[in-house]
Amino acid sequence: MGVPVVRIRVLVVDDHRIFAESLAAALAAEPDVEVAAAGSGPAALRCLERAAAEGRGYDVMLVDAELGVLAGARDHRTAVPAPRSGKAAPMDGISLVAGVRSGRPSVHTVVLAEKDDPLRAALALQAGASGWVAKDCSLQRLLTVIRGVLRDETHLPPALLTGVLRELTAARKHRTESEQLVESLTPREREVLRCMVAGLGRKAVAERLYLSPHTVRTHMQNVLGKLGVHSTLAAVALARRAGVGPADLAPAGQTLGDVVERGSQPA
Repeated sequence: MGVPVVRIRVLVVDDHRIFAESLAAALAAEPDVEVAAAGSGPAALRCLERAAAEGRGYDVMLVDAELGVLAGARDHRTAVPAPRSGKAAPMDGISLVAGVRSGRPSVHTVVLAEKDDPLRAALALQAGASGWVAKDCSLQRLLTVIRGVLRDETHLPPALLTGVLRELTAARKHRTESEQLVESLTPREREVLRCMVAGLGRKAVAERLYLSPHTVRTHMQNVLGKLGVHSTLAAVALARRAGVGPADLAPAGQTLGDVVERGSQPA
């Protein structure tokens, strides 16, 4: 009787469905890998929650560095704005990494990038990622990284090391100031800021905190004023520097997107 294979459970998160499913299929061909593909941050959170409830949690999550970024504006990293309905805007990859790190620390995350970017790589590491890998790397390289992060290794392309260290050093200089600004917020304003970090729109924040949209708008304006910034994106960037994590975005029973499983039979 053979020794049972210990399987590595991997979740691929990319809003380019063809890429996500192709990568999932390639990984699933490995005898010790089971894979699922999710098309958005909220879908990934739902998938993680369901798997944990079934006692078969994921080991590694592969996240698109440009998740939730408009296809025509990727060079400028313009996040998709929250819809007028107040539902959550598409979650960006760094926010997803931070949320999973906070809520499910046993899941190791690796960011998949189309190009080297020291700043984004540094932000990913600060958010809790264990690696940054080029999307066009070989399957064997990706498998090496997946197995490496499970041994608590951190993987970065050698060409990025100097730039990432420079960014992390600069970030430390700004962290204290950012923390002081965040400490000036009231407890309610901090709750609102965490919702902003999670990508929630005004109506969604109001529903989550049981406040009126008008009150939430006032809180958001106060947050921007106290932090000394003029946009939600700037407030989120400052919050991340100060170590503010996103609010939980996986309420039970909410439909959060498509999940495609490969390499295993869904329970």
